[in-house]
Amino acid sequence: MTDTRAETEPCDGTPPGPSPRVARGRPRSAAADTAIIEAVLSLLEEGATIAELSMERIARAAGVGKATVYRRWAGKNALMLDVMKSVDEQTPRLAGRSVRDDLVTCVEFIRRRALVKRSSALLRNVIAQAQNEPELWAAYHDTVIAARRAQVGEVLRRGVRSGELRADIDPELLGDLFLGPMLSRSMLRPDAALPEGLSELIVDAVLQGVRAGN
Repeated sequence: MTDTRAETEPCDGTPPGPSPRVARGRPRSAAADTAIIEAVLSLLEEGATIAELSMERIARAAGVGKATVYRRWAGKNALMLDVMKSVDEQTPRLAGRSVRDDLVTCVEFIRRRALVKRSSALLRNVIAQAQNEPELWAAYHDTVIAARRAQVGEVLRRGVRSGELRADIDPELLGDLFLGPMLSRSMLRPDAALPEGLSELIVDAVLQGVRAGN
């Protein structure tokens, strides 16, 4: 029987190391990712609806093969989720020093995003259409909206632990008390003003009622 170790052992007598791993496939191209997402945005700007878009049409608009799109996204909803993230803002970073200031940052994020939505027809269109696609909207909620609510929840729990906030209020309700006024004003009253300082006004007004000791 042939000793196959001779094929792998170095000639200087040192023990053989592990066989090198051979990378399979080509590395994912960031340029192709960007081209595909931009193609979707261009099609939506031109009046196409999410329902009308197919992976084949998106691939043609991006100038890539359909297989290139499917290597990156398992289906249209997965692709559209990344498209929605691309026109959205990332969850804000919190300083973590003051519960009040972190709550203002979270509420201010909603205000600024509402201002962008009002001025951006594309963003309004994407969000509105996604709400008509239950699976897509659920994925957006689970990966984007839920992360934002979790961030607010952690700030509130920190406030309860530090003794700044009342511990007898349900955390979900507590979050709604802080976020609800800005969400209501920005979504249900599209003509209402969203001035600078509104976030601070809302947070300070709610804090008066939910501070520990009240």
